[in-house]
Amino acid sequence: MRLIGQNRLGGFGGLGEGMSIQMTKDGRRIMWLAHEGPPKNFTGVDVSDPRDPKVVVQTDLAHNRMRSNSLDVVGDLLAVAYQTLGPKGLGDPGLDMEPAGIELFDVSTPETPKRVAFFDCSGPHSMGAHQLWFVDGETIHCSAGAPDFKPRDRRDCQFYRSIDVRNPSKPVEIGRWWYPGVREGDSAPPPKRHPKFDTAFRAHNTNVYPDRPDRAYVAYLDGGMFILDISDPANPKEISHWNPHPPYNGFMHTVLPLHDRGLLIVTDESIKNEAADWPKMTWIVDARVEDNLVPIATMPLPPLSEFAHRGGRFGSHNVHENQPGPYSFRSEEIIFAAIFNGGVRVYDIADPLQPQEIASCVPPTPEGSPAGCSQINDVYVDERRIVYAAERFTGGLYCMEADF
Repeated sequence: MRLIGQNRLGGFGGLGEGMSIQMTKDGRRIMWLAHEGPPKNFTGVDVSDPRDPKVVVQTDLAHNRMRSNSLDVVGDLLAVAYQTLGPKGLGDPGLDMEPAGIELFDVSTPETPKRVAFFDCSGPHSMGAHQLWFVDGETIHCSAGAPDFKPRDRRDCQFYRSIDVRNPSKPVEIGRWWYPGVREGDSAPPPKRHPKFDTAFRAHNTNVYPDRPDRAYVAYLDGGMFILDISDPANPKEISHWNPHPPYNGFMHTVLPLHDRGLLIVTDESIKNEAADWPKMTWIVDARVEDNLVPIATMPLPPLSEFAHRGGRFGSHNVHENQPGPYSFRSEEIIFAAIFNGGVRVYDIADPLQPQEIASCVPPTPEGSPAGCSQINDVYVDERRIVYAAERFTGGLYCMEADF
């Protein structure tokens, strides 16, 4: 792959894992980006020409003890997730703070986003919403807390929730599901904590695809992953559960279903510098029998000896999630992955037992990076096969071309 464009977003180039494309009525292609942390909320970038991406709007957070790590746009409706932070910043739950939840914006004029509504997830044991999935214009699926949810461990404060936004001005909860045993009063016992890397039992990505609207694919950090039956959305039910932690080191992040092939792509996020939590894998799981999930391979990663001490994190994070819609590349054989200091890696999984790396791009170290190298947090690929990568600290948005 070739790096063809970059925008450092006016000096606020630290991006999270929210990337979504809007096509405006005047024919512009706007990439909406969520920031990794304060002071910025979200940024809109005109990527009509990916060789010359231009910022069209950038917004501020209400205060510096919150973040907007995740967003999605459908049509002209933008949904943004807000999570609050404790005194130690990222990784420290900021409980009983506001605003914490999901805000909806009308971005029909991208330069002037207009607030439509706010869905409040704050509460004495909540730090709001970490991630959201919004692809059909009707329902937001998210990882969030709630004012009436009290976990046994304060870190286990986010779970799967679905929200009806068919009337965007009045969002309403549809249903919820959490890992059995994490809530006070549960009949199930508390889950056993990871013996080395106890990073909590919280929902992370909560993917639901229009071609299988009765299934939610939920990554649950140290709890592994779940397939949920949401045919009755008010009462989700567990179909299957797979968890390799331990012996592996926890923090399951994303579950990408490849429905036609009966496969799942599952990532464990690296969260420690200097590869201290190595190995963090991107797994291929056989889901042809969805209540009997079987891991069959992992994606090849760059050499540990070369990347472990380049700076910052090294290991899996997120993948391009085959988002529905006309402006997203979708494939069941080509997988794009964000590997932090390993850049963007592209895999051919035509043979799922022997995945092959077929392309990569490691952007140069961005100016002012505390990691001393680029840290690719997320990746999105559009229908033109333009690859967009979000840098964690100062690099902003990278645009790449692929030769396949």
